[in-house]
Amino acid sequence: MTAYTGVLRCPRCAAERPDSVDPFAVCAPCDADGYHVNPFPVYDLTGRSAEPDRTRPGVFAWQHLLPVRADASVVSLREGGTPLLPLPRTADRLGVNGLYLKDESRNPTWSYKDRLIAVAVTRAVQEGAETVVVASTGNHGASAAAYAAAAGLRCVVLTLESVPLTMKVLMQSYGADVVALRQAPDRWTLLREGVLQRGWVPLSGFVNPPAGSNPFGIDGYKTIAYEIVAESGRAPDVLVAPAAYGDGLTGILRGFDDLLALGVIDRLPRMVAAEPLGPYTDALANGFRPGATVPARPSAAFSIATPVATFQGYSAVTRSGGSAGAASEEEILTEQLRLAREEGVYLEASSVVPVAVLAKLRAAGVVTADESVVLLGTSTGLKDIGATAAQLPPVPVVEPTLAALDVAVGGAA
Repeated sequence: MTAYTGVLRCPRCAAERPDSVDPFAVCAPCDADGYHVNPFPVYDLTGRSAEPDRTRPGVFAWQHLLPVRADASVVSLREGGTPLLPLPRTADRLGVNGLYLKDESRNPTWSYKDRLIAVAVTRAVQEGAETVVVASTGNHGASAAAYAAAAGLRCVVLTLESVPLTMKVLMQSYGADVVALRQAPDRWTLLREGVLQRGWVPLSGFVNPPAGSNPFGIDGYKTIAYEIVAESGRAPDVLVAPAAYGDGLTGILRGFDDLLALGVIDRLPRMVAAEPLGPYTDALANGFRPGATVPARPSAAFSIATPVATFQGYSAVTRSGGSAGAASEEEILTEQLRLAREEGVYLEASSVVPVAVLAKLRAAGVVTADESVVLLGTSTGLKDIGATAAQLPPVPVVEPTLAALDVAVGGAA
């Protein structure tokens, strides 16, 4: 049996409802107050253990702590189990004694979205769904398409015409029905119509202002916290994650909540929202204002370039005593190449925003040298090589002589 009680609870007002009633809708009382808030699964952890069952695949090693039935099959591509990599050269440069990267690019579709989607699709299958739908600029859609294929479900992906070709190819290759829209809010409008009129199961959010993704899927991210503590033996002092709509921040902190309640750890890490545009930084400075936006601009970190913060993301930061920070385009692209050259890890632009933000937090004294820090690397740089290529010189073509090689590379080694 799982610890899930079949109840959803609002993190803002604590209103509860059974998951059989509008499971993907925002909290009604908060909505009446002007807040779009994602309710979350409630668990009874009495007598439970954080020990994984390694006979179960992927994130379902912790199936007893996830919002899915224990008596039905799961949809897994052996996601999770990603390495916690030390970053010694980056740590020296930033002045942090203990710095690690949770490298989520090792997942089946090369992003951490696989954890969310594995749980959300499993839940959809267990509830008898035939079609799943997602609004995505890439990683979320690629993962949804892959897991829907594994489950034998139809998948509809609503993306933007501006997303890189690599992302579109990935989504289409897994067999999803992929269409592009010109404006991001149009995706949510169309998705909502599919959910309400055709009974499609949403794997992402579909309200505007945003609230967050499928609440069952978000708890798939709890397993990141479980793995970090299982490998390191403790919770880090600080965890820095790309922010977007706060799904990752929220799910990971919920995992640490479980471990705290179970007595595995004795404190929560401070969660840091790393972002390119700064809505969480603004919310921390001025208070959370529903629908408040900051100026938008194009960014290589397009998958998290949202001008609006969600309540769930804001809550994860404030409840943990955390902070937020924004990075410029130049800082993001510089850190992408620097991390690859310092540590041998090539991540997408969104994934290196935490490195740039950590540098600022260290300079400001928000993070101290003796604290342990985990950076969340959400996806591989191969998802958008165009942004990286623009920062690199052309590869020279040379004659097959050492003299020609020396000229091309600037001298003999």
